[in-house]
Amino acid sequence: MSIPTPFDPELAAALEAGREQIPASITPDMIPLIRQARENLPHPSDEELSQGGAFALRDHTAPGPEGAPDITLLVARPTAAVAPMPALYFIHGGGMIIGDRRDGLPDLAGILLELGIAMVSVEYRLAPEHPHPAPVEDCYAGLTWTVKNAADLGIDPGRIIVAGASAGGGLAAATALLARDRGGPSLLAQLLICPMLDDRNNTPSAEQMAGLGIWDQTSNETGWQALLGTAAGGPGVSPYASPARATDLSGLPPAFIDVGSAETFRDEDVAYASRIWQAGGQAELHVWPGGFHGFDMFTPEAKLSGDARAARIHWLRRVLEV
Repeated sequence: MSIPTPFDPELAAALEAGREQIPASITPDMIPLIRQARENLPHPSDEELSQGGAFALRDHTAPGPEGAPDITLLVARPTAAVAPMPALYFIHGGGMIIGDRRDGLPDLAGILLELGIAMVSVEYRLAPEHPHPAPVEDCYAGLTWTVKNAADLGIDPGRIIVAGASAGGGLAAATALLARDRGGPSLLAQLLICPMLDDRNNTPSAEQMAGLGIWDQTSNETGWQALLGTAAGGPGVSPYASPARATDLSGLPPAFIDVGSAETFRDEDVAYASRIWQAGGQAELHVWPGGFHGFDMFTPEAKLSGDARAARIHWLRRVLEV
């Protein structure tokens, strides 16, 4: 067995303290239990999410993919920013199996306020009840609606960045591929935070970190099988489900990709950035030493978490020229 990459000491202490609440390995039988546990947690009110009026919040209903239900998007606009403002089109994480449109704002609020950026967060259908292509088609439908209605939303349609974390990062990458291949909305950039990109789940980092950290190889198998069923890991998987399967990464918007060195997704994320460069594209890659999956959300006060947020802000400033 490969020797595990060590965790940053500050992060390791926080991970150990919270181990009872967050298991390293998630199996399919645990999905209902995790969902129920989420439902039992206190849900932030609109007042709490708006941070006392710092954001104007509004839910919008948009047409879903053909033959599918409508989708809901949460639009959060900094009240002090001047329209039309840039926007993150945000896709929440949760391993394809949990999460909702309200998950992103607490973690992104500081960045949005500092840079005067709006957030449009899409509520996509979850697996296994809704396997591929339902989640990514919902994300793409929400993006096209956002661009079409940008003026009414107070958003600059020329400065929309598709963004996501974990499963949402994978869906963001897939949405960018769909937009390119369908001649759809022109995206300014893509912000991919520890993205879930490769259903094959067999990289050295996946093997190294099995049973450790957050979202290990077993959890990853659970998520991909929920999305793809028995097709996961086999031939013929669509790049719009698993972006690492794409044979052509040219013509994509500039990407920011970051990941921890001590997590399952390290090697697939590094490979994705490398393949963007090899295809003549732009990518900024950060591998945070000793970071486990989602470390900056789990331990926001840690020094490494502060460095990760600062790097994203610097990149956003360059891309948006603000």
